[in-house]
Amino acid sequence: MNLNVTPVFTKNYASEKKIKINRGGTRSSKTRSIAQLSVLWLFTGQVSRSRNIQKGVWSTVRKYSTTLDATVIRDFEEELILQGLYESVNHNKTKRTYTYGGRMVEFFGADDEKKLRGAKRNILYCNEANELAFKTQFFQLLIRTEDDIYLDFNPDDENVWINTELEQKRLHEMKDVEVIVSTYKDNTFLPESLIKEIEYLEKTDPEFWKIYGLGEYGKIFGVIFPEYNIIDSMPDNSNLIAYGMDFGFTNDPCAILEVREQNGELFFNELEYKRGMTNTDIGNRLKELGVKPHEYIVADSSEPKSIQEIYNQRFNIHGAQKGADSIKNSIDILKRYKINITSKSTNLIKELRSYKWATDKNGNGINTPVDYNNHAIDALRYVALNKLQKNNSGVYSIG
Repeated sequence: MNLNVTPVFTKNYASEKKIKINRGGTRSSKTRSIAQLSVLWLFTGQVSRSRNIQKGVWSTVRKYSTTLDATVIRDFEEELILQGLYESVNHNKTKRTYTYGGRMVEFFGADDEKKLRGAKRNILYCNEANELAFKTQFFQLLIRTEDDIYLDFNPDDENVWINTELEQKRLHEMKDVEVIVSTYKDNTFLPESLIKEIEYLEKTDPEFWKIYGLGEYGKIFGVIFPEYNIIDSMPDNSNLIAYGMDFGFTNDPCAILEVREQNGELFFNELEYKRGMTNTDIGNRLKELGVKPHEYIVADSSEPKSIQEIYNQRFNIHGAQKGADSIKNSIDILKRYKINITSKSTNLIKELRSYKWATDKNGNGINTPVDYNNHAIDALRYVALNKLQKNNSGVYSIG
């Protein structure tokens, strides 16, 4: 097996501790490295340089079942395909299991109570582990895991249980924990353009730089949308307001979101969040998603050529009418509604957790959000500007 690995893979593979905490900044390769480890184990039984587990189960877990396909399963399957191994596994799509030679990799959400408190396993991987509750979710997984445990997360809350219970306590008392801190510099495959974007954080927001650049614990203050509800799916009989779209290509993803309204509340559903999409790709994806020619799409007006090319594919797409103070105005509009987000909208939820007001050199808040990791949010803002309007009495309504 010819794996193209980073130092993050090597450190995890060399570790003999039971619990391996992968605390890292953005794009540090921690998630992909653990996916590579699971593929290696599935086909060889090798779990570290000096140990192997020839028969058993590897469980990969996220908080919500609905988020698996677009995140950890995608990374795992991409590695299988890259290695030319996908056809060799027995893939049960319904159960989300991959079996080979007496070993099985399974994927499930911590919201699946039967799985959470079900059968034991040999190896556990908790992706975005900071989203899990310590006692009711992680502990239930821990006591049913015989051998190795991998965790990965961005350290955006210094009071998270991974720090207080594992790094500060268990590491010193049981001595079976290793903390592997990684940054974008550990990702040897990261393009120079993305490196510059990440390093720009050092100048624009010290707290973001500490968390996402250096992989150190921090605390994000001034979050713009601190309250929202997570729901399983979009409600029946809700009214489609519009689809929001933010363009991207090499460095930034194209984000497409569905915005609906019911009983005065807004409902958001992430449909696409992917880099490298051409305008033709976007049009084809809209067709796959079932977007009808008459349904309204609001996109970033700074790319009129892209808007025209997608319009030519028979989609009702329009550029956002931004105007003066459009960022603040769109935020103000959205904050007047109760917000509900589907659990599978993983990238939107991740963006909202860190979407904050920028600060000056003295740490005082200023009336502008930090312009970082806000692609899905921008798509929502465009909808707010075009389709959620304020009348003369100052009341916001669906337009």
